[in-house]
Amino acid sequence: MIAVDLSAELREMFLPAPLWARLESLDEVVRGLRDAEVLVTGWGAPRLDAALLADLPGLRLVAHTGAAVGFLVSGELFARGIRVTQTGAAMAPAVAEAALTFTLSLLHQTHRFSLGLHDGQDWHGLIAAAPPRAELRGCVVGVVGASRTGRAYLQLLRALGAVPLLSDPLISYGEAEALGASLVPLDELLARSRVVALHAPAIPATRHLLGRRELALMADGAALVNTARSWLVDSDALLDELTSGRLDAALDVFDEEPLPAESPLRGLPNVLLTPHQAAGTMQARRRQGELVIEEIARFLRGEPLRHEITEDALRWTA
Repeated sequence: MIAVDLSAELREMFLPAPLWARLESLDEVVRGLRDAEVLVTGWGAPRLDAALLADLPGLRLVAHTGAAVGFLVSGELFARGIRVTQTGAAMAPAVAEAALTFTLSLLHQTHRFSLGLHDGQDWHGLIAAAPPRAELRGCVVGVVGASRTGRAYLQLLRALGAVPLLSDPLISYGEAEALGASLVPLDELLARSRVVALHAPAIPATRHLLGRRELALMADGAALVNTARSWLVDSDALLDELTSGRLDAALDVFDEEPLPAESPLRGLPNVLLTPHQAAGTMQARRRQGELVIEEIARFLRGEPLRHEITEDALRWTA
């Protein structure tokens, strides 16, 4: 039996009528959770701790419609042998495109021009005050993390003629070369890149991967793109750099979400802000629903899952 713990809004987003019919063709979809063998979850679902799992005696698989499952799973869940799958692979193309959009906007100063015109600034004065613009072709772009999204972003960069650098302790020089990037230490990447894009996982080792020292290595006028996790950056240090005007940034993720109305980031002309929606395309949402259904079908047929998150893998994945 399959239980779907999604709000009406999320159900319509991930499992519209055609996909819902496919889900129902796999097994009985039940209203209550207690009898479920498979549980489909989404954002806002309660943590599956010992107390909740005690009421789910038959649960064998959690199929999460998002990517990050750290908030959802517990040691007790894995101790009971319950398996977990997620849909990060379905989101990667959309996030990569959003990161590319941010990159181009920052290089061409689109964020400054748009805000200035909306604010009624003088046309000629706005042009005169804008920093120098740059094209992506031939531009050095640093990619931190060869995640699924990082790899998709690298593919787009190569297609448009950028010069990618990559920093990731888990891949070899040969693997980086196959991705079309030069593997370099993080400090070198920060110092050489016109744009730095973050695509690393949120794990203990990456907490504030970019702190004051690291941000200071970036050249004056360089830009930061973060569509991954705010966890990766010391937000106070970044705010100081942005307030000074030394760096630009495009941010889709924040320490506090929704971003507070009084956040100083909202008033900075050198910062492009979006409300954690880099993966929010129609195509990505449908792929997420399709991937959930495919994983459930494999599970029910006794086949290997393609997007399983184990307890060990969770330490290295976000």
